[in-house]
Amino acid sequence: MHNSGMIIEVKDLAKTYPGGVEAVRGVTFDVKEGEFFGFLGPNGAGKTTTMNMLVNLVKKTSGTIKIDGFDVEHQPAEVYKRVGFAMQEIGLDETATAREMLELHGRLYHLPTKRIQEQIAKLLKLVELEKVADRYASTYSGGMRRRLDLALSLIHEPRVLFLDEPTQGLDPHARQLIWNHLRDLNRRGMTVFLTTHFMEEAETLCERIAIMDQGQIVTHGTVPELLAKHNAKNLEEVFLSTTGSSLADEEVNTKASDPYVRGRR
Repeated sequence: MHNSGMIIEVKDLAKTYPGGVEAVRGVTFDVKEGEFFGFLGPNGAGKTTTMNMLVNLVKKTSGTIKIDGFDVEHQPAEVYKRVGFAMQEIGLDETATAREMLELHGRLYHLPTKRIQEQIAKLLKLVELEKVADRYASTYSGGMRRRLDLALSLIHEPRVLFLDEPTQGLDPHARQLIWNHLRDLNRRGMTVFLTTHFMEEAETLCERIAIMDQGQIVTHGTVPELLAKHNAKNLEEVFLSTTGSSLADEEVNTKASDPYVRGRR
């Protein structure tokens, strides 16, 4: 089967929306098995569209996407078994408790009842929601919602975890909690694919980073490689020199909307 050591293989990926808007234009990259991979770019760069195509929420116009050796277009069921995603758009059921939602997710993945119960116990502990597991999601703070979102994406023990801005709008303590969980999952062998606006988050967590602008990847490499290649002191300088966009602009754009309203950005 699949032995290239690459768990995500993307080739010439493109997405053109009606009216000829090219959101993604010929994107090619690989992610190694067990890697913590960062995917950065200014608002409107096409990174959310790319990520949504990777998990088959948005249909690609052309190109190929393989996850764990399976083609996303032709073998979607195999891909779904292997990926977990905590995405901005999914949203939580306000009228259910964390425990109920986890149970439902487990059933959606056809896990045996015993396995579901084991996973729920393990995940509630991991994301520190044991004490509030039987409260309605509508009573949760932003940080608790993100942690529940993370737990839901992990119920079926995916090989690859996709995260779209997992700590957007969180206070430093809540952000640090999520970072610790993600590092822990990655250390145990899970491949993590992260989009983020926070350079500190990318520098702290990611082994390799790709930066996207105007629908294309403009640079990629490990943090030290990127700093050397762009003669930069930090990742923020790399971002500025490759996208012409400062993160201050991004912060204003993202803060303009309530971070807990899960609208599309």
